[in-house]
Amino acid sequence: MSYIDQLQSIIKEYQAAGQPWPASSHDIAQWALEIGRWAPQRSTLINRCAEEISRALREEYISDSQGRRLRAKHVARIEMNGRQVGFWADVRTAPREHMEIAFQQRRESISADCRQLKTDIDSYNENFNVGQPIQMVFDFTDDLAEAEALLAIA
Repeated sequence: MSYIDQLQSIIKEYQAAGQPWPASSHDIAQWALEIGRWAPQRSTLINRCAEEISRALREEYISDSQGRRLRAKHVARIEMNGRQVGFWADVRTAPREHMEIAFQQRRESISADCRQLKTDIDSYNENFNVGQPIQMVFDFTDDLAEAEALLAIA
């Protein structure tokens, strides 16, 4: 059983135990810890720390000479020894190749999120929605232009 399967099993146990539902992931985690269904292992702690470090890296912003706010650190995921490893670099000093990989991977991630959102909306509209279908526009041209215009005003 994979780790994800184990966590999904804990969620099912939480529901079967009559715990409040819908629930926050924190409520489920607290319950799982209290009843001894989940305990952190060293690898889990290392992964958690790495995730928090990655979040801190993602949230570091700088301003460029034009006054634009941009992320300072960017990750490029590279396959090494059969597994994906994320290497972080600073936009001010990173090699161009690193930034090309990082930017393309971010674009692919955004595209994947949009594909999943479209699937979710289509299924909801076809199987669960009793009202007007929810419509979503996936062309972000106007959004980007509006954001740039607001920045020009500021």
